[in-house]
Amino acid sequence: MRRRREEPGWLRGTPPPRWARLAPAVALVVLVCVQRITPGDVELGYFLAGLPPVAAFAYGAAGTAFFAGVVLVLVGVPSLGIAHAQGSDLATVAVIGLLSVVVAWVRKRRDAQLVSVRTVAEAAQLAVLPPIPERVGAVACAGLYRAAQQGTLVGGDLYDVRVGPFGVRALVGDVQGHGLAAVGTVASLLGAFREGVLDDAELTMVAARLDRRLLADSAAESEEHAELFATAVLLEFPPGLGLVRIVSCGHPPPLLLRGFTVSELDVEPGPPLGLGLAGPTPAAPAELPVGPGDRLVMYTDGVTEARDAAGHFYPLTARVPVLATDPAGLARAVWRDLQSFTGGGPRDDVALLVLSLDEGPDGDGGDGGLA
Repeated sequence: MRRRREEPGWLRGTPPPRWARLAPAVALVVLVCVQRITPGDVELGYFLAGLPPVAAFAYGAAGTAFFAGVVLVLVGVPSLGIAHAQGSDLATVAVIGLLSVVVAWVRKRRDAQLVSVRTVAEAAQLAVLPPIPERVGAVACAGLYRAAQQGTLVGGDLYDVRVGPFGVRALVGDVQGHGLAAVGTVASLLGAFREGVLDDAELTMVAARLDRRLLADSAAESEEHAELFATAVLLEFPPGLGLVRIVSCGHPPPLLLRGFTVSELDVEPGPPLGLGLAGPTPAAPAELPVGPGDRLVMYTDGVTEARDAAGHFYPLTARVPVLATDPAGLARAVWRDLQSFTGGGPRDDVALLVLSLDEGPDGDGGDGGLA
């Protein structure tokens, strides 16, 4: 599953692009050649003093020192005919070169620190919300995930699919808040869900566990952050029964894609998690028979509340049948369609999960999470 944002390579620790490394050398050659064909009373050689600072953005201290040395020789040796720097002018060029070397050294160290911090941060976020595998038990899975906050992999949405003694269970939720501020709540809910998959015989008991988890976290929070809540929808595929059970906690119900017909499932909505309104026994789950070829689409409001330039909401229900035949898979097709519809992508966290009991629920079944 791929959730890494597309960023310039040097922000991920890879070497700068080739053009950035070639630019100082090309500029050096061009300036020298132009000076050669320029009348002697016009000096362009002093522009060479700007090359070491440029080189500092693409080279380390040694490479920048090399450019600074070449420039110092070109402007300081009159017989070369490039410039005739003397005294304070030559000292100025030398100081610029020295400062460029220092800048290159500091930049290199900061880049190394940035790569280390990003690596640790990504590992921590992926530990909270690991990639969804292509298959979990008898259920094939494909999904997309995009955090709204730039540079993060996890936001305020969550999803997970786990297999346990009571079948395959799935969760899609949307917690209060966005970005890194919501990651703690996301981690709490996912931890409670994974325990419930193993321990709770009924899907309603899993929902009650999630509700208690948020209530406990709210009680432990400071006064100004005393309210934590989330909406969620839980699915359960009991082994060998050919049906799915669904519990909604204030969350939009899943879509059922059967052939080229899509319908919103009739699920009795319960209250959101964390408000203490569900009580010890949440509403009974809805049951729906599922067969080969049926696909269940679970999503957060980051998908359906995405707007185009005219302010219209994204019509997920209408678009799913059209995108279902995309060879890249339904989840990836929805993401591309969302980007086109909104002109670059939604500004909210986005999660979408496609589940099916058959062998190929979503084209290649490996959309993974996109970011």
